[in-house]
Amino acid sequence: MMDLLKRFRYTLEADLHALFDKKEEKNPIAMLNQYIREAEKMTEQTGKLLERQRKLKEELEQKLKATGEMLEKRTKQLELAKASGEEDLILFAAQEVEVYKSRQNILSESLEQAANEIIQLEQKFEMMKHKIEDMKVRQLQLMGKENVVRANVKMNRVFDSNDMDFQNLSTYIDHLSNKIEKNYEHTQLETRLALLEQKQLNTSSKETIEP
Repeated sequence: MMDLLKRFRYTLEADLHALFDKKEEKNPIAMLNQYIREAEKMTEQTGKLLERQRKLKEELEQKLKATGEMLEKRTKQLELAKASGEEDLILFAAQEVEVYKSRQNILSESLEQAANEIIQLEQKFEMMKHKIEDMKVRQLQLMGKENVVRANVKMNRVFDSNDMDFQNLSTYIDHLSNKIEKNYEHTQLETRLALLEQKQLNTSSKETIEP
């Protein structure tokens, strides 16, 4: 199991570096997304293996406890057999004591090894999760850069393709503004002329009425 995790960790790091070094790839975001999904799947599988290892450790603990109880029981029986002087019972009890002592030693060593392996597995499992989180941060960074690049490309296209249109529109607006101003001035002049005419008519009317 340890070799499997080492190979996965080395492969994970190597593939990640290779992924970022491939500048010629057309869609690095899609590649990174796929890689994150695969890494998450592998991490989930590793988590299941870790949980299985914990259960195996619990079974070892139970067997060690049961073996210790049987060793204590057979040791007491051996003392009783020796006190009774019955050789066959002494021989059987002595053999049982040796068997349980040997089993207890084996189980103790196995349990200690399992505990150490679980600690290492847990550390590596946490490292794998951190690696994935780092990749997700990298994913956000790449997405941000991609958005900026795409936005700049689109804006440049708009500016490049519509420079003439903008100039034409500006010219048209200026022309329209001048036309409106001229119309306004024309209207003002007409109004003033009409006022002069009205004033003249009023003056003429007054002169006609006066004796």
